[in-house]
Amino acid sequence: MIRIISIVVATLLFCYIVFITFFFREMRRDYVCHDLQVVVKDSLDKHFVSEGDLIGLLKKAHLNPIDKQMNTVNTDQIENELLKNQMIASVEAYKTPSGIIKLEVKQKVPILRIIGTSGNYYVDNLGSVMPVSSRYVAHVPIVSGYVEKELAVTDLYKFALFLQKNEFWNNQIEQIYVEPDNEIELIPRVGDHRIILGTFDNFEEKLNNLQLFYEQAIPKVGWKKYNVINLKYNNQIVCTKK
Repeated sequence: MIRIISIVVATLLFCYIVFITFFFREMRRDYVCHDLQVVVKDSLDKHFVSEGDLIGLLKKAHLNPIDKQMNTVNTDQIENELLKNQMIASVEAYKTPSGIIKLEVKQKVPILRIIGTSGNYYVDNLGSVMPVSSRYVAHVPIVSGYVEKELAVTDLYKFALFLQKNEFWNNQIEQIYVEPDNEIELIPRVGDHRIILGTFDNFEEKLNNLQLFYEQAIPKVGWKKYNVINLKYNNQIVCTKK
């Protein structure tokens, strides 16, 4: 008897699950999107894009999902459209059972500001170019002079990553100047001197040598003694007095 009751209960439960599944499937075919919720996850740190910007982009591309049937809303298409914006690093769009489209957006992370012959733009932490914003300025090292985009996204990008990881040099280097022959000059925050790096070859070794010079020699002679500190020659630091 107990076995028969168990079979009947299991059968009824199975039928209920099948009914509910088909019921909601049929219901979802007709329900519409009644809200679009946008979350810019890093909006407290950066302000390159806003919720209004993203909604405006979708409206312009005729992809605003509001009042459209949910089964006609293509979240992949929404993601691809928003990723055309060079301020955006990633987008995740998904549907909820309550008729809401949710967007989770991350902005790009700039690590260099380029103001040079190839224009005015940022380089982000993945080595791609992103435009400047009228509403937000990122506090990153500024590169000026004869800067071509090829240099910006290769050697300068690698140099900027090094600065990010090195607390001492990240705090010390304020500006970078590129000469016409692609040699590099650094402007420090502390000290009234210019640093001639030369090319980017062995730049880590050059800066390590300079850090030792700062630690051992500068306390004896002071920050104001030298006008130029030249690192371009292998294993040498050549200083020019004022």
